[in-house]
Amino acid sequence: MDCFRYGSCATPRDFEIYAPDATFEDPLMCAHGVKQIKSAFYSLSKIFSESRIVDYSVKENAISAGKQEILIDNKQQYKFMGRNIDMISLIKLYVENGRVVRHEDWWDKKPIWNRETVKLPLVGRMLEMTRRGSMLVTHALMGFGKDPTM
Repeated sequence: MDCFRYGSCATPRDFEIYAPDATFEDPLMCAHGVKQIKSAFYSLSKIFSESRIVDYSVKENAISAGKQEILIDNKQQYKFMGRNIDMISLIKLYVENGRVVRHEDWWDKKPIWNRETVKLPLVGRMLEMTRRGSMLVTHALMGFGKDPTM
């Protein structure tokens, strides 16, 4: 699965790997469905003049028949206002029947804070709601997942 070749140059074809009801989550956003996932990735080119994965390794784990987990240990590089930003990340893809159903991006390889990973579930729930709100604003600003014209 050549999943993350696009960086800041995502195309509609890049999202064919996702199931229609897939989710994407990172420390800033929580997207539900392919259109919101498109908005999340299309927004990268609006924020950063460059974004790309510069180094990575892939590990695939079979979970059960038709289900697998793909771990992409990677180094991402962004350019913001002329300044390079390097980030280490662990991308976790949960795949069912050949389609990504859940995509998590763990910055600095740390689990995303939510009601299951923090000591106070209420704080985790508030963080989840903040990520959903951030996603909904981004989704609206990005034309509700509309593919850019090439």
